[in-house]
Amino acid sequence: MKILFADDEKSLQKLMSLELPRLGHEVTVCPDGLTAVAALERNTYDCILVDLDMPGLNGIQVIGKAKELSPETEAIVLTGKSSTESAISALRFGAFDYLTKPCRLVELQTLLDRVADKRELTRKYRAVKTRLEKLEGKSNLIGDSTSMQQVGRLISKVAPTNSTVLIRGETGTGKELVARALHDQSHRVEMPFVAVNCGALPENLIESELFGHRKGSFTGAEDTRIGLFEVANGGTLFLDEIGELPKSLQAKLLRVLETGEIRRVGDNDSMKIDVRIVCATHRDVEQMVAEGDFREDLMFRINTFEIHLPPLRERTEDIPLLAEHLCRRFWPNVPMTQTIFSTDAIRALKSHDWPGNVRELANVVEHATILCEEPPIEPDHLPRRFGRSSGDGAIGAGGAAAGKPVLKAIGPLSLRELEMQAIYQALERHEGNKPQAAEELGVSLKTLYNKLNQASSMDKSA
Repeated sequence: MKILFADDEKSLQKLMSLELPRLGHEVTVCPDGLTAVAALERNTYDCILVDLDMPGLNGIQVIGKAKELSPETEAIVLTGKSSTESAISALRFGAFDYLTKPCRLVELQTLLDRVADKRELTRKYRAVKTRLEKLEGKSNLIGDSTSMQQVGRLISKVAPTNSTVLIRGETGTGKELVARALHDQSHRVEMPFVAVNCGALPENLIESELFGHRKGSFTGAEDTRIGLFEVANGGTLFLDEIGELPKSLQAKLLRVLETGEIRRVGDNDSMKIDVRIVCATHRDVEQMVAEGDFREDLMFRINTFEIHLPPLRERTEDIPLLAEHLCRRFWPNVPMTQTIFSTDAIRALKSHDWPGNVRELANVVEHATILCEEPPIEPDHLPRRFGRSSGDGAIGAGGAAAGKPVLKAIGPLSLRELEMQAIYQALERHEGNKPQAAEELGVSLKTLYNKLNQASSMDKSA
């Protein structure tokens, strides 16, 4: 890495000018804070090593200037034993960590390795993000319905702010897409967007995943690990299914929102972070508060600004546009003037109740593109639960007039289809509440998540 070292002790200046290059780094040595700031104004550094007590400008002032000029530059503080409290203060100003002098080179090398790991993780994230944007473009919400136009207006209003946003809507309505749109339209767009499903993480690992942990802080913690809050520093952290967050973690999340600080598991010191929090849930948080399952103070904190996503059945006019958009992800070379779905296929799609919402539609489209060699897609290319067109052109029993899902099919349903049908019906009965649906079905919540993620496999086997 390219490192700036600033300390007024000549012996340390000489030591670092020799040892840091030996460790594989390029180093610039400065005798005081003013010289360090001048170097920062001329060059960009991956990491700065600064003494807290220097003539001219102290270490905290140098860190502040470094973060102003290059927010991604990491800072490690060197301090005497009598200045530990000052070092902890430096962490609150954005320092990565601190070392107490005299320190061993192996300790410094370990810290620099952690800085390098964090920077590598950020680079990989950006590379993946760039590739995804080339494949899919920016996160655009698809739909011309009045309700989706309102969602778009709300996003454009709140995205440029740092306000915490709560996205509400049934399972599969596209809440993560809204969170990405908020990030893409904010000043944080060049920084990480990190999404985590609170309901899919084992309860005993959630705290470590979110906040990180120190080596040896618990059984199995063989290495120090950076949490998702640190990974998202400067960007956006999307907490999906916030209603599934255990009560013990709710208090810690509230503290982060109130102080802007996090503390790794097993660490005594807090560190300052700059992360925008966006949450999402399909659950009735107010009812959870009344039942004692969710903290009321946290509900108020995460609900500074609310965006409600309508279910697909309430915006059926968007189905043709959505279906075509999803289809072109599998058929990127089909001309824009080409008709993708026949009139009968669109009628069949519109007649469905869509308990799985847009996620279910995406699986249906993938199924259809596998069966259909070239457009247009006909009703026979849709999964069996949509029925098949009869001789008079009607779409299954009840058809569009009934306004209900068409479940009649030619031939018996497969075991996987029956299983997914039962899951969708349970979700519909419980208004998208996965824990209640899982309890009714007699399976664990994790199993239910796995089954929903495998829905596309069901469609492929139909």
